[in-house]
Amino acid sequence: MPRHMVPLQHLKLRSDYKKQQSFQLAEEVKLEQRENSPAMRLRKLYALIGGLLLIAVVYLNLVPGSGSGSGSAFEIRIPIPWLQPKMGFVTRNLTRFVDSETGSPVYFNGWNSYWLMSSGSRVRVSEMLRRGREMGMGVCRTWAFSDGGANALQLSPGRLDERVFEALDYVIYEARRNHIRLILCLVNNLDAFGGKAQYLQWAKDAGKNVSSSADSFFSHPTIKGYYKDYVKTIVTRKNTYSGVTYSDEPAIFAWELMNEPRCISNASGPLLQAWITEMASYIKSLDSNHLVTVGLEGFYGHPRTGRLGVNPGQWAASLGSDFIQNSAIEQIDFASVHAYPDSWIPHASLEEKVEYLARWVDSHVNDSQNVLKKPVLFTEVGSHLRIKENGSYDRDILLKTVYDKIYESAKLGQAGAGALIWQLIIEGMGDYEDEFSFTAKEHPSTYKLIMQQSCRLRNLFRKTDIHSTKSSNCSEII
Repeated sequence: MPRHMVPLQHLKLRSDYKKQQSFQLAEEVKLEQRENSPAMRLRKLYALIGGLLLIAVVYLNLVPGSGSGSGSAFEIRIPIPWLQPKMGFVTRNLTRFVDSETGSPVYFNGWNSYWLMSSGSRVRVSEMLRRGREMGMGVCRTWAFSDGGANALQLSPGRLDERVFEALDYVIYEARRNHIRLILCLVNNLDAFGGKAQYLQWAKDAGKNVSSSADSFFSHPTIKGYYKDYVKTIVTRKNTYSGVTYSDEPAIFAWELMNEPRCISNASGPLLQAWITEMASYIKSLDSNHLVTVGLEGFYGHPRTGRLGVNPGQWAASLGSDFIQNSAIEQIDFASVHAYPDSWIPHASLEEKVEYLARWVDSHVNDSQNVLKKPVLFTEVGSHLRIKENGSYDRDILLKTVYDKIYESAKLGQAGAGALIWQLIIEGMGDYEDEFSFTAKEHPSTYKLIMQQSCRLRNLFRKTDIHSTKSSNCSEII
């Protein structure tokens, strides 16, 4: 058969083969077009976001490992700010705290655990914050300082221990996970954890001409420079767990300039007043997001002759502080007060202490409402553990006195914005105990009292918060 005469079936096979090749080529073109289409690119983006969200879920739900070391047995850090739980800043509108996201007024029940950064245990930090959340409390006050000595954060002026700094990072990070806001205190008036005496010693070691009085802390330019440098390092710190700069962290409720400032060598008050004004302004220049408070005990000074009777004794007017004058400074956003009737009037009867405490709270709430026109927090409320014959505690009676006053203020929308009990610990914290410390669950009546206050403040504004005490718990306990 001649070559040019190809059988019909062969021609058909060739035609089918060419059609198949053309079809495969068309399909490949379509596939390539689909791969590069906006819809496919969007699908890939969704897959990537899904993977990142999965990582976020794992990250935000990691349980620290056991042990008393500073880290966990298995620790992953993904310091991405937008992966952190949503939380708004608290601001101030005249005599009220306000949630910046909702615009709702905010009244707090809270506690002190000064030891969080220094405990050396992520597990203890997580457990304490979890328990605070379970009791419906929204604010914890703790130290953001440890100056000189063993395991200090600030080893010397401007030189900070990164290991301890990361412990503070974790406190802030974990507080946000538990929807707890922190009042971070920046230095101590007392010698514990260094305090102003350590700053004085550093200046002397540097060859500066400093007087022997620790009150030089408030006036010596070198020491004030040390404090400012420390404050700047803290405020501008980027958290190694969250990636959020402290100044942008909504889990920080406020900066506290000093724990219980006193300036006995200048009892008339101008030295401390000038220091508060300077340092509050300095913090505001670094951080416009956060509130600032002083850290006062709340004593009235000599200028307030009409209120000296509210003080626990004549001695309280000669400490160089004055509640109204110090709190009235423009850059101070809210007033702070402490209450320790067992220490201040130790020989008084329980009835006398209750009467005194009620007068103390009323005076400061009224002055904050009518004179200062700012909120006031009772940032330390402490009492000894004394068990009565019927099994109740004197502490419960004193604490309830404060709680009732705060609740009445909240109902009226007034300046009394909350109280923070001093102080809560967990099991195995003997090294951090003082005469006012206790583990809440070991004292059922006090535990119930704390829960009741948290619940009624929350129910007052009918706010639903998945991070706070469950409504069912509140209905059972009130």
